[in-house]
Amino acid sequence: MSAATLAPAGAERTKTRLLELVKRHGAQTAQDLAQRLDVSVPAARRHLSDLQEQGLLEVRTERPGGRGRPQHVFVLTDRGEAAFPKTYSSLCVDVLRHIEGLFGEDALLQVLDARNAEIAGRLRADLPADRPLGERVQALVGRLNEHGFDATAEEDERGGWVFTQRNCPNLTVARQYAQLCSAEITLYTDLLGVPVARDTRIACGQACCRYRVG
Repeated sequence: MSAATLAPAGAERTKTRLLELVKRHGAQTAQDLAQRLDVSVPAARRHLSDLQEQGLLEVRTERPGGRGRPQHVFVLTDRGEAAFPKTYSSLCVDVLRHIEGLFGEDALLQVLDARNAEIAGRLRADLPADRPLGERVQALVGRLNEHGFDATAEEDERGGWVFTQRNCPNLTVARQYAQLCSAEITLYTDLLGVPVARDTRIACGQACCRYRVG
């Protein structure tokens, strides 16, 4: 059966193999990947195009060995890298545990406050105070989605705003350190310039984190 006539499950396996090949071998041309998979170049390109649309791969232009004709190569995006197992969460938990053990909870809170300040500095330009609240909420949701929160926003029946995070990229840490979730509320309140309250929390076993704004 050719790659072009693969069933959906087979197509997903092919896409997974493509990601694994780029992860293992680095930047690859469509021709390289087609040869490694033993499929036609047009078939490989169709799968690569799907992976680009999903935000898992991107195309760069490189010269082989720094010389020769430029060629298009496929590389993993940050989202594509995140599809592979990482130990960052356990490392973060260990670091926070040592900070708290050595210097106390106040030091832990100072670290989270410093993190908030850094994030706020990066995002503040996207949420100017003179823009309507709804626009600021939508802008915040857009930036959250860039970091894997799967967030949405809507106006509620009171004319206020609600936004929801259906994924928590920091879940392993948040389950052990509720201070991280508290710091998140502080960050959102600071960025939006109005009170923000959380109704539900993924780290407590609920389906999403739901926030009321204003």
